[in-house]
This record gives sequence, structure tokens and C-alpha cells, in this order.
Amino acid sequence: MSTPHVVVVMGVAGTGKTTIGPLLAAELGVPYAEGDNFHPAANIAKMSAGTPLDDSDRWPWLDAIGQWAHGRAGLGGVVSSSALKRVYRDRLRAEAPGAVFLHLTGDRALIEERMAERKGHFMPTALLDSQFATLQPLQEDEAGVSVDVSGTPEEITQRAVAALRRLES
Repeated sequence: MSTPHVVVVMGVAGTGKTTIGPLLAAELGVPYAEGDNFHPAANIAKMSAGTPLDDSDRWPWLDAIGQWAHGRAGLGGVVSSSALKRVYRDRLRAEAPGAVFLHLTGDRALIEERMAERKGHFMPTALLDSQFATLQPLQEDEAGVSVDVSGTPEEITQRAVAALRRLES
């Protein structure tokens, strides 16, 4: 990509945001920030207990991600955030207007299988249904692309790079 955008890698839990994000950042030659690291401890405790976050839990988290993205404006970067609802993406864009979204999508069964294989992550598979129920896919007026998560991480990353390049041109 010729323009140093900040790319927000979004999608439900288990789509590979934490895997694809760093690979994409390396491919684009920009830094990566793990969205989960922006969560306050109370959010992690709540999710670890199997309780979905509500919007009041998410606002400080989204603001922190947005501030990171704002700081990378014109420099480029990749950050992960579920960004499941349009209002969440709007909040991120309020902080970082040039952000572009990469929506990782896929079959629910595949995503659940991958979640079950993860070790040491605080998000239990029991919350996957609430994630899918909350998800509002990217709208046509939102800067972003959707990429299917079937295949290897490298294949997904290459599809993402190609889709982002098409978006830019």
C-alpha cells in the first residue's frame, strides 16, 4: 500500500485477529498493536468469567485503541479490535478518521474450532454466539474490506494485502 493507513483488523473472537494482525503489519512494514492489551483489567475479568462486555465497558477500550490509531495517522499501523458494531467503528473513526477496517470473516464452525484450539486466551467459546449476535458487518460507506479466514495465516494475509490494495486504488 502506498498510503500509510492505520488498518483495524476486526471480527468476532477466533477469526485470527491476533495472528493476522502481526503478519499484515510485517507485510506492510508498519507496527502492530494488540487490541486486547488496551482492555482494562475489569474487562478481562468479566470476559474470563464468561460475561459479555456491555457498551459502557467497551467505550474506554475503544477510545484507547482510537488514540493509538490517531497517533499513527500518516505513519501507518495495524491494530486489532473486534469492532463488531457500526457505532464502535464510528467511535474509532472519531479518534482516527483515516482508519481502514479489515473484517476477518468465516464459517462459525471453523471459528469455534480455532477458538477451542487456543491456549491461554481469556475469551471462552461460550461467548461466540453473543459475538455473532452483536456483529454488524462493514457497510458500503465504511472504508474497509472483508476477507475470509479459511486457509493458512499466510494465505489470509496475502488476500488481505490484495484486498487493501484494491481498496486504495
